[in-house]
Amino acid sequence: MATQSFSRSLPMLLYRALDVVMPRFRKIFNEFGLTEQQWRVLRVLWEHEEIAFRKLSDNTLIPAPSLVGVVDRLAQQGLVDRRRSAEDRRNVFVRATNEGSELHRKVRPHVDKAYVEMRESIDADEWRVLLEALERITTLSLETTIVDKAANE
Repeated sequence: MATQSFSRSLPMLLYRALDVVMPRFRKIFNEFGLTEQQWRVLRVLWEHEEIAFRKLSDNTLIPAPSLVGVVDRLAQQGLVDRRRSAEDRRNVFVRATNEGSELHRKVRPHVDKAYVEMRESIDADEWRVLLEALERITTLSLETTIVDKAANE
């Protein structure tokens, strides 16, 4: 298979897509005093009552050392709490506070509106195919990473 031109390569297409999609969401996050990483953390916490720090790192794609600072700043704002495991003090769990949950009710309508506007820009079948293709790519990538890690152990 011939190599794609640089501008048509998958990484460049994904970067350009992010450059189009993310400013709309960053504007919403900024209105509520959140960074993109803080939003990702809160978004995961709004789906879980409580989550282990390592799992939060995996779900948000924020490396654990960077996540410490993100969670610290959210805790300083009163949006999240941390709890150290009684069984294994190395494990830390994070949850949204009542204030953090209230923020969800305020931000979510704005984010939902942005999604509706974005989805209206392409056909519903194209949207579905796009999401399925991206999910397949990430699943294949995850499977390859797991196999590579197992081979190196």
